[in-house]
Parts: sequence; C-alpha cells; structure tokens
Amino acid sequence: MDTLQSHLQQLFSSIIQDLFSNKGIDLSSFLPSEITSSTQESFGHYQCNSALKLAKAFKKNPREIAQKIVDALDAEEVEKAELAGPGFINITFTSEFLSSRLEKAQKDKRLGLPKLKDRKKIIVEFSSPNIAKELHVGHLRSTIIGECLARFFTFLGHDVLRLNHVGDFGTQFGMLIAYLKKYEADVISGKRKVAIDELMQWYKDSKILFDKDPDFKKEAHSEVIALQASAPDSVKAWEKICDISREAFQKIYDLLDVTIQERGESYYSDMLPSVIENLEKKNLIQVSNGAKCVFLDGYVQKNGDPLPLIAQKNDGGYNYATTDLAAITQRAQIEKADRVICVVDAGQSLHFQMVFEVAEKAGLFDPKKSKFEHVAFGVVLGANGKKFKTREGKTEKLIDLCMEAVSRAKNILQEKMENVSDKELEDYATILGIDAMKYADLSCQRIKDYTFSFDRMLQFEGNTASFLLYSYVRILGIFKKSDIDVSSIASSLTVSHPSEITLGLHLLRFGEIIEQMDRDLLPNRLCDYLYQLAEKFNAFFRDCHVVGSKEEESRLLLIDFAKNILAKGLYILGLKTLPRM
Repeated sequence: MDTLQSHLQQLFSSIIQDLFSNKGIDLSSFLPSEITSSTQESFGHYQCNSALKLAKAFKKNPREIAQKIVDALDAEEVEKAELAGPGFINITFTSEFLSSRLEKAQKDKRLGLPKLKDRKKIIVEFSSPNIAKELHVGHLRSTIIGECLARFFTFLGHDVLRLNHVGDFGTQFGMLIAYLKKYEADVISGKRKVAIDELMQWYKDSKILFDKDPDFKKEAHSEVIALQASAPDSVKAWEKICDISREAFQKIYDLLDVTIQERGESYYSDMLPSVIENLEKKNLIQVSNGAKCVFLDGYVQKNGDPLPLIAQKNDGGYNYATTDLAAITQRAQIEKADRVICVVDAGQSLHFQMVFEVAEKAGLFDPKKSKFEHVAFGVVLGANGKKFKTREGKTEKLIDLCMEAVSRAKNILQEKMENVSDKELEDYATILGIDAMKYADLSCQRIKDYTFSFDRMLQFEGNTASFLLYSYVRILGIFKKSDIDVSSIASSLTVSHPSEITLGLHLLRFGEIIEQMDRDLLPNRLCDYLYQLAEKFNAFFRDCHVVGSKEEESRLLLIDFAKNILAKGLYILGLKTLPRM
C-alpha cells in the first residue's frame, strides 16, 4: 500500500508529463512532483509546489502553471484542489477515499506501510563501553539511539545484526592482568567474586603503579604480549576481567530492555597485521616519526600540518583506527553487510570520516555494495549547560540515573494510582521511569546537545513519555467500557466528523514518517509523530462519543488502529506500554 504522499506524487507527476513533456524542457529535474503535508488543516491535506519551479523554466506566472495543473486534475479521490499564494496547490481528499484507505491499513499487519522491496543486511554498532569501566551517562545516547535504530530496521523487515564494539584490547589490560596476578590472584582463580566498582579501583591502582614503577611497567608490557600470544594464564585473567564487566553491563541492558551482541576489539586482533599489509600494498602508508600513517587530502591539523591517520604506532602497537579498519573489512567482506551504522558521539566524526575514506581507498569495501555511516549525537548536559556530572564533579553512572528515574516515577504513581499492589507499583514505576528517560533523549534532535531534567521528562503534559502512555491507557479505557470485540466487527471503518478525519489522516501518514526516518535516521521524527497522534486522539476523544454511539463500531476500529500504531511506535523507540496509570 503506497503512502498518501507517494500516491499524490504519481498523480501529479503524470499530469505534469502530459501537460509539459512536448514543450522543449527536460522534465527529469521536476519529477517526481513536489508534494508536502499541509502546514495547517485549513489549507487542506497536502500541497503541491511544483508549479513554482516549472514557472521559472517556462518563464510563466506560477499561478498560471498551477491553474493548468488543477484544470487537468481528474481524480475522484480528490475533493478539491485550490490555488494559494504565489502558486501552491492545496489538495483535500474525500472522506470516502480516506475511509477506504483506513479500513485497509487497520487490517494490515504492516499498519499500512508499503511492502519492503529490498531486504538488506544491516549492522548497527552501538553502546560500545570499555571493559573494566562502568557504563556512564555518556553511553546513554549511543545505547538507546542504537537500540531504536535496530528495532526500526527490524520492523521494516531487514536482517539486522546488533553489535557491541566493546573496548577489550590494549595496554590497559596488560596493567590489569599484571595487577591481578600480583595482588588479587584469588579473583582470577574464582575463589572471590567482585563487582565492577572494585575492578575500576584496581584499574586506577594499576595505572598508578604503571606510571611510577618501572618493573611493574615491564610486567604490564609482558602481559600484553602474552595476551596477544594467547598465553593460558593471561587469557584466563583477561576473561575474568571481561566477565566482571559484562555482568555489570548486562544489568543495565536488561533494565533498558536492550538486546546486543558483544563483539569487542579483540575479535579483530588476528586481522590487524593484514590491515597494515593491505595499506602498504596500496602505497597508502607513509612513515612519520616511526609510526605508519595514512595522509588524506584536505585533512590538516590546527597548525596547518597534514593530519595523519595513524595505523600502527612507532612501538609496533595498534590503535582504534587499525581495529576499525579491520572491523570494516570483516563487516563488508565476511558479513557482506549492505549498510553499517556506527552510533558514536559527534566528537568522533573526524575519526570516522578518515577511517571510512582510508578503507575505501584501500579497497576494504566496495561503496556500491556496502554503505558505512556514522550516526553522530550530541552530549547530555546538566542544568548548568555543561556536561552532565554528579555534584562531586564525577561522571554520572548510568545505573544511578536509571534508578533515580524509577524512584521518581514511583513517587508520582503512588500519588496518582489507587488499588495498586507493591509489585505492580514497582513494575509500573520501572516502565515509566525508563520510558521517560529514553523518550526525553530520543525526542531531541540527536545531533544537538540536550539538557537532562528528571522534572521535565516525567511531566504528564507536553511531548513526554508520560503523555503518550496516558493517551494509550485512555484508548484501553474505551475498549473496557465497550461490549464489542473489535475482531468481531464486520462493518466498515468510515470517517466523517472533522476530528475523525484529522485523526485518520494522521494515522495514514505513519508510512511517510517511517520513510523519512529511514533516510535521515532521526528518531525525533517518530517522537514528534507520536506526540501529534496522542494530541489528535485526545481531540477526537473530546469531540466524538464512542461507546453507545451509532458510530461505535467504526470508531472502535479507528482507535484500534491508533492504539496499534501508538504501541508499535513506542516499541520502535524502545518504550514499553502500561495497562493503567
């Protein structure tokens, strides 16, 4: 089922071709016709802007061109097409046409979305914490944006692989392994269980030793070499470090309802020498201060000197760039991914630009077959406009943020809900608190920074998760009051009241929002759509009586469609619904 927008594009494109194809102008730049949603309901449902561009080409008055298009329009689904402004065409569909489309979409498992024409293998890399460190507020955006995009592509029907590119390789593990062997051998043997905060303290202690004790520094370097050579005792210590971290990560992923497959930097370690060999064969490597570098045109440092991408350090070690080039190779050549999306903060934009360009020059992937994208995002700010931190100035732990959100949600629900058990209150508070935190993030344009505020995100008014969840519960309330089972309704879905038409039209635009999000990967598009859906439903709820009305069956079908789209939209965003509030 095509979208309303694409339906009109085809209709008006056909008219433009019929009218102007033999007028000596190449029409390719004017097709498909330019169709947009109307900015105000009083202007109709959609707007065609093609006449303005055509008028410039033909050196005619735009309204004259627009009038020709309107005069040639002969479509029974269009109730009226009117000229406006300098040459816009405002288009209004008939209620019969909208009713017919709504009835089909309400029964459709894809909620009216067109069938997927080209199923692709898509890899979404997100979260990506470092082993031996806790997830903090800086990981929040990557984790929930990445989960949202993974759910989005899965909903569309693509083959999606979710990857957690954890930092589990490098000199720091030599330090930690040496420290554990020397001071905490019972942890390696499994005699004593420890939590992530203790492991982090050992990391700090080992770093102090590494910097001041030459003998310990030698031991740490030896452990790095031993780990790379897969020495059993070093690997065992490394695995224990990873297990402690992984357990802490999983608690947060479970709380955030995030599913992700770990594939750390160590996964690509065997490929690193061949990455350097490949760059050398392609004559891309230049040695600078003993390091093997790639210099790309157009990349310079602040002092004007060429900016290198260091592929191998002067001590022979590898770095993030080397691992990323290996990961690109694996994802393109072995996974054969059509699209790879790396959800990493905007501060890494330059790094990804250079890595992708080097990978393409080296022939590690074919840009015609595999598309690599950096999905960047801004930082989370505190009330002071600076990076969000604790009162002590430390980076805020993500688990602490989550539990604070749940605690505040619990206090709110205690005041609003009656006859709720302790277990229900705990479950509902977890859903509301986590939903509120996720939605507050996703509803902001991801490229921009945003200010974290528990008070704002838990409000029941405005563009918040609470408002959307409350609207969903309101729909459930209507079904509880009705004796009619929606699945047994045989009558048609028809819309005639203005609030019905407004709600129905918005529901039919779900596919258009999905198409936009597929192009720009901006979750706030879907958030804005769902917020408007909740507002339009509440206007319908105010204006149109459902239970006991002569239109009850039709209106139940309409709000069932609204419920399904609202639930699916919330699910794509990574949010859960509540049965009552």
